[in-house]
Amino acid sequence: MTDGILLIDKPANMTSFGVVARVRRVLSQQQNKRVKVGHTGTLDPFATGLMIIVVGKECKNAGMYSKLDKVYEATIRLGRTSTTGDPEGDLTDVSDKVPTVQQIEDALGQFRGEVTQRPPIFSAIKVDGQRAYKLARKGVEVIVPTRQVMVHSLELVDYNYPEINIRTHVGSGTYIRTLAEDVGNALEVGAYCNKLRRISINDMSIDSAIKLEDLGIQS
Repeated sequence: MTDGILLIDKPANMTSFGVVARVRRVLSQQQNKRVKVGHTGTLDPFATGLMIIVVGKECKNAGMYSKLDKVYEATIRLGRTSTTGDPEGDLTDVSDKVPTVQQIEDALGQFRGEVTQRPPIFSAIKVDGQRAYKLARKGVEVIVPTRQVMVHSLELVDYNYPEINIRTHVGSGTYIRTLAEDVGNALEVGAYCNKLRRISINDMSIDSAIKLEDLGIQS
């Protein structure tokens, strides 16, 4: 491939930059020249699922793809908080209260439609011209501004305490880690996003994605 997009099923425990670097290396070896490769929106290292990789001249359209709606499946772990909002942070026990299904449904209902979010400090959001996560790792106090995001749908798929499985269709810029934390706060038990998988981006589905192994890349 010289120009276009690749749909990749990102594995866990790999950064989005790591995916791009591996794909670039393979395509550059195939074409015997350096190939321009980029992504259209990061997935956290612990997360899996659909990434749109832009190649060659299509890199100029990366911003267009990043603004598309996305669908995620996620597991929210109740009773604990994480410094990063995911399993990679420092975990703190908060509550052993077991919410009812109705309480969970009521909490999820608070986060449908246009909602206000404060993105995580461990994110690629720029604060004063620098990535928030870089400042946070240096121990700098980071205050990330709130933003309005759109949650088109938010469904309870399964509940087996302490885990809630959800499926959500969201607009660009929505952080599922923040959504998980907000649900935990609404239930007054604390929570973090334990598992996350991106299922689709607009009309592009994970079912059409290839794995890195299909390109000869060992993940």
